[in-house]
Amino acid sequence: MLGAPGSGKGTQGEKLAARLGIPKISTGDALRAAVAAGTELGKKAKATMDAGKLVANDIVIGIVEERLQQPDARNGFICDGFPRNTAQAEVMDELLVKHGQQPIDHAIHLAVDQEEIIRRLHERAVSEGRADDKVEVIRHRIEVYTAETHPLLDYYAKHNTLSTIAGVGTIDEIFQRILKALEQ
Repeated sequence: MLGAPGSGKGTQGEKLAARLGIPKISTGDALRAAVAAGTELGKKAKATMDAGKLVANDIVIGIVEERLQQPDARNGFICDGFPRNTAQAEVMDELLVKHGQQPIDHAIHLAVDQEEIIRRLHERAVSEGRADDKVEVIRHRIEVYTAETHPLLDYYAKHNTLSTIAGVGTIDEIFQRILKALEQ
C-alpha cells in the first residue's frame, strides 16, 4: 500500500488483508512487536526509539525480514510503511528471493490530493487530540513523502505492478476500486 500520510493505506490495508486472509505488515507494528519480544533487533530499535530518533534502515529491514519469515506471511502479505524508498524496495525484492517467496505482484497507490490529506489529518488531530497533526506538521510530512516515498511509484510502474486508485469517496467505494484493480 502506497500513499501519502492520511491517504487511507492503513484502513484499506486492513480490509484487504482480512479479505485475502493474509497479514498486514506495518513497520510500526513490527517494530513494537520486536521490542515487546525482546529480539536483538527489537533491543536495538528500542534504544533508538527511546532516544526519540528514527530507527536505522538496517534495523527496520532486519525486523521486516524477521516478520516476512513468519508462517502467516508465506502465502502473501500487505505492506504498510515499508518500503519507504526505492533502496528499500530493492532490498525487499532481494529478501523475498532469498527466502523463496514470490516478488511483489501489486503495488496499490492511493492517490489523494494535498488539501484533502490536510483536511483528513487535521480532522483526525482534532477528534483524537493529537498534537502531531498540526497543519504545519502535516505539510512537512507530505513534503517528506513526496521527496522520499513518491519515487516508489516510478519503481513499481517500471515493474508493471503499480495500480493508482482514487483514494476519495467512502471506505467501501475505495475498497471496491482496489479489488477491481487487483482483478486486472
